[in-house]
Amino acid sequence: MNIRILFILIVFLNSCKSSVEKIKPEIKPVSQSVYASGIIKSQDQYQAYATVNGIIEQLFVTEGDTVKKGQAILRVSNDVQQLNTENARLAANFNDIAANQGKLNEAASVIDLSRNKMKNDSLLFFRQKNLWEQRVGTKVELEQRELAYQNSKNTYNSAIIRYNDLERQLSFASSQAKKNLFISQSLARDFTLKSEMNGIVYSLNKKKGELVSPQTPVAVIGDADNFILEMQVDEYDILMVKNGLKVLVKLDSYKDKVFEAKVTRINPLMDERSKTFLVEAEFVDLPERLFPNITFEASILVQSKTKAMIIPRNYLLNDSMVLKVNGDTVLVKTGLKDYQKIEIISGITEQDELIKP
Repeated sequence: MNIRILFILIVFLNSCKSSVEKIKPEIKPVSQSVYASGIIKSQDQYQAYATVNGIIEQLFVTEGDTVKKGQAILRVSNDVQQLNTENARLAANFNDIAANQGKLNEAASVIDLSRNKMKNDSLLFFRQKNLWEQRVGTKVELEQRELAYQNSKNTYNSAIIRYNDLERQLSFASSQAKKNLFISQSLARDFTLKSEMNGIVYSLNKKKGELVSPQTPVAVIGDADNFILEMQVDEYDILMVKNGLKVLVKLDSYKDKVFEAKVTRINPLMDERSKTFLVEAEFVDLPERLFPNITFEASILVQSKTKAMIIPRNYLLNDSMVLKVNGDTVLVKTGLKDYQKIEIISGITEQDELIKP
């Protein structure tokens, strides 16, 4: 009876041993990558906001339209602002230097008359002075001539000052009126929302007759041909990510294809809520068709080797040991790894046969 039990036990152990999974290390390429997920955005994609409150008077585009930089997207009703602009234009015309040239000409004529009178009184004064030196005439006549000369001289100087003041006042009024017109025209332009770039209107959130405000986006506009991959990378992996690294991208819209991209920008500020960093990449081989907000998964290749001794990761015990067929547990030094394979740097050879823990 004991012999029969022993025989059954030996058969059982042999069958278990034969069913254990066994492998040998292989020399293959290996790469280490960082997992990331995110969404695709159009190059320079932005949300367009109206800068004023009001009712949409007219829409110039629809979703999917191609627009040029500076092209009008919509116009907000601005009847009051148009009246203000017209009033500012009238004021600018009224205060224009050319329109007030007559006042300057009149002031210049007063200067000419004052100058002529001053010259005449000057001649009479010096003539009377010469006569007085020859003891001809009276001192009272000399003093009267001198007083008349001084009065005409002061009148001439006053005329020049009044002319300069008038010219300065007219110039100030003209400049101020033109500035007010410019401000009014700028405010009037705010009622027309224009595109900031050449691109496509991906979204238009308002209809004619609806209310718009500076707090609510009106449209989403972006580049038609260039796209950015925005990835979220965990804080534990961010130190391995650098600009220029290769990225393998798998899009939900292209299930059986993998596209190549490269890292172009790393945002240095971590999102405190998600504990991730924003990393941007650009396609090397662009898919045939793309749309903003498409989701994707990516692997950022941080290191790679063309020849490395590798084993499956599930043959590693406690991340540092392997189990040989003879039952020995061996400490190994590991290197690069991905989700399935891991490099063994030392501890075993290619001839060692391993069993799965």
